[in-house]
Amino acid sequence: MSKVPFITLNNGVRMPQLGFGVFQVPDDEAAAAVGTALEAGYRSIDTAAVYENEKGTGQAIAASGIARDELFVTTKLWNSEHGYDTALRAFDTSLGKLGLDYVDLYLIHWPVPSRDAYVDTWKALEKIYADGRAKAIGVSNFHPAHLERLLAETSIVPVLDQVELHPQLQQAEIRTVNARHNIVTEAWSPLGQGKGLLDSPVLAAIGHKHGRTPAQVVLRWHLQLGNVVIPKSVTPSRIRENIDVFGFELEDDDLAAIAALDSGNRLGPDPETFDMA
Repeated sequence: MSKVPFITLNNGVRMPQLGFGVFQVPDDEAAAAVGTALEAGYRSIDTAAVYENEKGTGQAIAASGIARDELFVTTKLWNSEHGYDTALRAFDTSLGKLGLDYVDLYLIHWPVPSRDAYVDTWKALEKIYADGRAKAIGVSNFHPAHLERLLAETSIVPVLDQVELHPQLQQAEIRTVNARHNIVTEAWSPLGQGKGLLDSPVLAAIGHKHGRTPAQVVLRWHLQLGNVVIPKSVTPSRIRENIDVFGFELEDDDLAAIAALDSGNRLGPDPETFDMA
Protein backbone atom coordinates (compact mmCIF):
# COMPACT_ATOMS: atom_id res chain seq x y z
CA MET A 1 0.00 0.00 0.00
CA SER A 2 1.39 3.39 -0.98
CA LYS A 3 2.16 5.76 1.89
CA VAL A 4 2.17 8.81 -0.38
CA PRO A 5 -0.29 11.52 0.72
CA PHE A 6 -2.66 13.19 -1.71
CA ILE A 7 -3.02 16.80 -2.79
CA THR A 8 -6.53 17.91 -3.78
CA LEU A 9 -6.44 19.95 -6.98
CA ASN A 10 -8.71 22.95 -7.50
CA ASN A 11 -11.25 20.86 -9.43
CA GLY A 12 -11.53 18.28 -6.64
CA VAL A 13 -9.30 15.63 -8.23
CA ARG A 14 -6.85 13.99 -5.83
CA MET A 15 -3.21 13.62 -6.92
CA PRO A 16 -0.39 11.79 -5.12
CA GLN A 17 2.07 14.36 -3.78
CA LEU A 18 5.06 12.26 -4.82
CA GLY A 19 5.26 10.61 -8.22
CA PHE A 20 7.71 9.05 -10.63
CA GLY A 21 9.17 10.96 -13.58
CA VAL A 22 10.51 9.35 -16.75
CA PHE A 23 12.38 12.26 -18.36
CA GLN A 24 15.30 10.95 -20.48
CA VAL A 25 14.29 7.31 -19.91
CA PRO A 26 14.45 5.53 -23.32
CA ASP A 27 11.20 3.94 -24.40
CA ASP A 28 12.67 0.44 -24.27
CA GLU A 29 13.70 1.03 -20.64
CA ALA A 30 10.56 2.84 -19.53
CA ALA A 31 8.48 -0.28 -18.99
CA ALA A 32 11.03 -1.73 -16.56
CA ALA A 33 11.60 1.56 -14.71
CA VAL A 34 7.90 2.35 -14.37
CA GLY A 35 7.20 -1.26 -13.38
CA THR A 36 9.78 -1.02 -10.59
CA ALA A 37 8.27 2.27 -9.44
CA LEU A 38 4.76 0.83 -9.32
CA GLU A 39 6.03 -2.15 -7.33
CA ALA A 40 7.73 0.26 -4.91
CA GLY A 41 4.44 2.04 -4.23
CA TYR A 42 4.39 4.96 -6.66
CA ARG A 43 0.94 5.58 -8.10
CA SER A 44 1.62 8.76 -10.07
CA ILE A 45 3.63 8.58 -13.31
CA ASP A 46 4.75 11.68 -15.23
CA THR A 47 5.68 11.42 -18.91
CA ALA A 48 5.47 13.68 -21.99
CA ALA A 49 5.16 13.40 -25.74
CA VAL A 50 8.68 14.73 -26.25
CA TYR A 51 10.18 12.09 -23.92
CA GLU A 52 9.22 9.51 -26.56
CA ASN A 53 8.48 6.92 -23.88
CA GLU A 54 4.69 7.07 -23.61
CA LYS A 55 4.45 3.61 -25.20
CA GLY A 56 6.80 1.98 -22.69
CA THR A 57 5.08 3.80 -19.85
CA GLY A 58 1.71 2.51 -21.01
CA GLN A 59 3.05 -1.04 -21.28
CA ALA A 60 4.16 -0.93 -17.64
CA ILE A 61 0.78 0.38 -16.55
CA ALA A 62 -1.02 -2.37 -18.47
CA ALA A 63 1.24 -5.07 -17.06
CA SER A 64 1.04 -3.85 -13.46
CA GLY A 65 -2.38 -5.29 -12.69
CA ILE A 66 -3.15 -2.13 -10.71
CA ALA A 67 -6.67 -0.81 -11.18
CA ARG A 68 -6.74 2.22 -13.47
CA ASP A 69 -8.54 4.35 -10.90
CA GLU A 70 -5.67 3.78 -8.46
CA LEU A 71 -3.17 5.35 -10.86
CA PHE A 72 -2.53 8.97 -11.76
CA VAL A 73 -1.01 9.42 -15.23
CA THR A 74 0.32 12.74 -16.53
CA THR A 75 1.52 13.55 -20.03
CA LYS A 76 2.33 16.80 -21.80
CA LEU A 77 1.81 18.56 -25.12
CA TRP A 78 5.01 19.47 -26.96
CA ASN A 79 5.87 22.90 -28.36
CA SER A 80 5.46 21.95 -32.03
CA GLU A 81 1.82 21.00 -31.39
CA HIS A 82 0.57 24.37 -30.12
CA GLY A 83 -2.71 25.59 -31.57
CA TYR A 84 -6.28 24.39 -31.07
CA ASP A 85 -6.69 21.68 -33.71
CA THR A 86 -3.06 20.56 -33.56
CA ALA A 87 -3.25 20.12 -29.80
CA LEU A 88 -6.38 17.97 -30.08
CA ARG A 89 -4.64 15.68 -32.58
CA ALA A 90 -1.50 15.51 -30.43
CA PHE A 91 -3.55 14.48 -27.42
CA ASP A 92 -5.12 11.64 -29.42
CA THR A 93 -1.62 10.46 -30.37
CA SER A 94 -0.42 10.48 -26.76
CA LEU A 95 -3.49 8.65 -25.54
CA GLY A 96 -2.98 6.01 -28.22
CA LYS A 97 0.67 5.47 -27.30
CA LEU A 98 -0.22 5.18 -23.63
CA GLY A 99 -3.00 2.74 -24.45
CA LEU A 100 -5.41 4.58 -22.15
CA ASP A 101 -8.94 5.90 -22.43
CA TYR A 102 -8.05 9.02 -20.46
CA VAL A 103 -5.19 10.67 -18.62
CA ASP A 104 -5.46 12.11 -15.14
CA LEU A 105 -3.54 15.26 -15.99
CA TYR A 106 -2.63 16.88 -19.32
CA LEU A 107 -0.18 19.77 -19.40
CA ILE A 108 1.06 22.34 -21.90
CA HIS A 109 4.78 21.58 -21.66
CA TRP A 110 6.11 25.12 -22.32
CA PRO A 111 4.38 28.45 -22.96
CA VAL A 112 6.59 29.34 -25.98
CA PRO A 113 5.58 33.02 -25.80
CA SER A 114 7.33 33.78 -29.09
CA ARG A 115 4.65 31.77 -30.89
CA ASP A 116 1.80 33.40 -28.99
CA ALA A 117 -0.39 30.29 -29.25
CA TYR A 118 -0.66 29.06 -25.68
CA VAL A 119 -4.11 30.65 -25.16
CA ASP A 120 -5.63 28.80 -28.14
CA THR A 121 -3.77 25.68 -27.04
CA TRP A 122 -5.28 25.98 -23.57
CA LYS A 123 -8.76 26.20 -25.10
CA ALA A 124 -8.06 22.82 -26.72
CA LEU A 125 -7.18 21.44 -23.29
CA GLU A 126 -10.44 22.85 -21.96
CA LYS A 127 -12.25 20.86 -24.68
CA ILE A 128 -10.33 17.68 -23.75
CA TYR A 129 -11.28 18.24 -20.10
CA ALA A 130 -14.93 18.91 -20.94
CA ASP A 131 -15.02 15.63 -22.88
CA GLY A 132 -13.70 13.74 -19.83
CA ARG A 133 -10.56 12.55 -21.58
CA ALA A 134 -8.34 14.36 -19.08
CA LYS A 135 -9.49 14.45 -15.46
CA ALA A 136 -7.51 17.66 -14.92
CA ILE A 137 -5.53 20.12 -17.06
CA GLY A 138 -2.57 22.29 -16.20
CA VAL A 139 0.59 23.92 -17.43
CA SER A 140 4.34 23.48 -17.17
CA ASN A 141 7.05 26.14 -17.09
CA PHE A 142 4.51 28.98 -17.03
CA HIS A 143 5.64 32.20 -15.38
CA PRO A 144 3.16 34.47 -13.57
CA ALA A 145 2.59 36.65 -16.65
CA HIS A 146 1.68 33.60 -18.74
CA LEU A 147 -0.71 32.39 -16.04
CA GLU A 148 -2.34 35.79 -15.63
CA ARG A 149 -3.04 35.93 -19.37
CA LEU A 150 -4.63 32.48 -19.32
CA LEU A 151 -6.82 33.47 -16.39
CA ALA A 152 -7.91 36.64 -18.21
CA GLU A 153 -8.67 35.06 -21.59
CA THR A 154 -9.94 31.54 -20.83
CA SER A 155 -12.50 29.82 -18.62
CA ILE A 156 -10.67 27.18 -16.57
CA VAL A 157 -7.95 27.83 -14.01
CA PRO A 158 -5.04 25.39 -14.39
CA VAL A 159 -4.89 22.90 -11.55
CA LEU A 160 -1.09 22.80 -11.52
CA ASP A 161 2.06 24.48 -12.80
CA GLN A 162 5.08 22.18 -13.16
CA VAL A 163 8.33 24.16 -13.02
CA GLU A 164 12.02 23.62 -12.41
CA LEU A 165 12.29 23.78 -8.64
CA HIS A 166 15.01 22.63 -6.26
CA PRO A 167 16.93 24.14 -3.33
CA GLN A 168 19.14 26.17 -5.69
CA LEU A 169 16.08 27.52 -7.59
CA GLN A 170 13.25 27.81 -5.09
CA GLN A 171 10.84 29.82 -7.28
CA ALA A 172 9.28 31.84 -4.44
CA GLU A 173 7.41 34.22 -6.75
CA ILE A 174 5.86 31.46 -8.85
CA ARG A 175 4.87 29.47 -5.77
CA THR A 176 3.23 32.56 -4.28
CA VAL A 177 1.27 33.40 -7.43
CA ASN A 178 0.20 29.78 -7.85
CA ALA A 179 -1.01 29.62 -4.25
CA ARG A 180 -2.99 32.84 -4.73
CA HIS A 181 -4.93 31.18 -7.56
CA ASN A 182 -5.18 27.77 -5.85
CA ILE A 183 -2.79 26.28 -8.43
CA VAL A 184 -0.54 23.50 -7.15
CA THR A 185 3.20 23.89 -7.77
CA GLU A 186 4.94 20.75 -9.01
CA ALA A 187 8.73 20.45 -9.13
CA TRP A 188 10.67 19.01 -12.03
CA SER A 189 14.38 18.34 -11.49
CA PRO A 190 13.51 18.31 -7.78
CA LEU A 191 16.99 17.02 -6.93
CA GLY A 192 18.75 19.53 -9.16
CA GLN A 193 19.76 16.75 -11.56
CA GLY A 194 22.46 15.87 -9.03
CA LYS A 195 24.72 18.65 -10.35
CA GLY A 196 26.54 19.54 -7.15
CA LEU A 197 23.39 20.00 -5.07
CA LEU A 198 23.47 16.57 -3.45
CA ASP A 199 27.13 17.13 -2.50
CA SER A 200 26.12 20.10 -0.35
CA PRO A 201 27.58 19.91 3.19
CA VAL A 202 24.34 21.49 4.43
CA LEU A 203 22.25 18.63 3.06
CA ALA A 204 24.80 16.08 4.26
CA ALA A 205 24.58 17.46 7.80
CA ILE A 206 20.78 17.46 7.80
CA GLY A 207 20.78 13.95 6.39
CA HIS A 208 23.19 12.77 9.07
CA LYS A 209 20.94 14.23 11.78
CA HIS A 210 17.91 12.33 10.49
CA GLY A 211 19.70 9.20 9.25
CA ARG A 212 18.74 9.99 5.65
CA THR A 213 20.48 10.65 2.34
CA PRO A 214 20.76 14.19 0.92
CA ALA A 215 18.26 13.20 -1.80
CA GLN A 216 15.73 12.11 0.81
CA VAL A 217 16.25 15.39 2.67
CA VAL A 218 15.54 17.39 -0.51
CA LEU A 219 12.41 15.39 -1.34
CA ARG A 220 11.16 15.79 2.23
CA TRP A 221 11.77 19.56 1.92
CA HIS A 222 9.57 19.68 -1.19
CA LEU A 223 6.79 17.78 0.52
CA GLN A 224 6.82 20.03 3.57
CA LEU A 225 6.66 23.11 1.33
CA GLY A 226 3.52 21.63 -0.24
CA ASN A 227 5.07 20.96 -3.64
CA VAL A 228 4.17 17.96 -5.74
CA VAL A 229 7.41 16.24 -6.65
CA ILE A 230 8.42 13.74 -9.37
CA PRO A 231 11.94 12.37 -8.86
CA LYS A 232 13.35 10.30 -11.71
CA SER A 233 15.72 7.33 -11.59
CA VAL A 234 16.25 4.08 -13.46
CA THR A 235 18.17 2.50 -10.56
CA PRO A 236 15.85 0.23 -8.55
CA SER A 237 17.49 1.02 -5.20
CA ARG A 238 17.25 4.76 -5.87
CA ILE A 239 13.63 4.44 -6.99
CA ARG A 240 12.80 2.79 -3.66
CA GLU A 241 14.91 5.27 -1.68
CA ASN A 242 13.11 8.25 -3.23
CA ILE A 243 9.70 7.12 -2.00
CA ASP A 244 10.97 6.33 1.51
CA VAL A 245 10.59 9.89 2.78
CA PHE A 246 7.57 9.64 5.07
CA GLY A 247 9.19 8.38 8.27
CA PHE A 248 10.82 11.64 9.32
CA GLU A 249 10.19 15.38 9.35
CA LEU A 250 12.52 18.31 8.83
CA GLU A 251 12.71 20.82 11.67
CA ASP A 252 12.54 24.60 11.38
CA ASP A 253 16.31 25.00 11.46
CA ASP A 254 16.64 22.39 8.69
CA LEU A 255 14.16 24.29 6.52
CA ALA A 256 15.96 27.57 7.17
CA ALA A 257 19.32 26.04 6.21
CA ILE A 258 17.87 24.72 2.94
CA ALA A 259 16.20 28.06 2.21
CA ALA A 260 19.65 29.65 2.35
CA LEU A 261 20.82 27.44 -0.54
CA ASP A 262 18.71 29.38 -3.06
CA SER A 263 21.10 30.83 -5.63
CA GLY A 264 18.73 31.28 -8.56
CA ASN A 265 20.74 28.67 -10.44
CA ARG A 266 18.60 27.47 -13.34
CA LEU A 267 19.62 24.15 -14.89
CA GLY A 268 17.04 24.03 -17.67
CA PRO A 269 15.92 26.56 -20.30
CA ASP A 270 14.35 29.93 -19.50
CA PRO A 271 10.58 29.68 -20.20
CA GLU A 272 10.56 33.28 -21.44
CA THR A 273 12.79 32.43 -24.40
CA PHE A 274 12.64 28.64 -24.90
CA ASP A 275 11.26 27.85 -28.36
CA MET A 276 12.57 24.40 -29.30
CA ALA A 277 10.12 22.53 -31.49
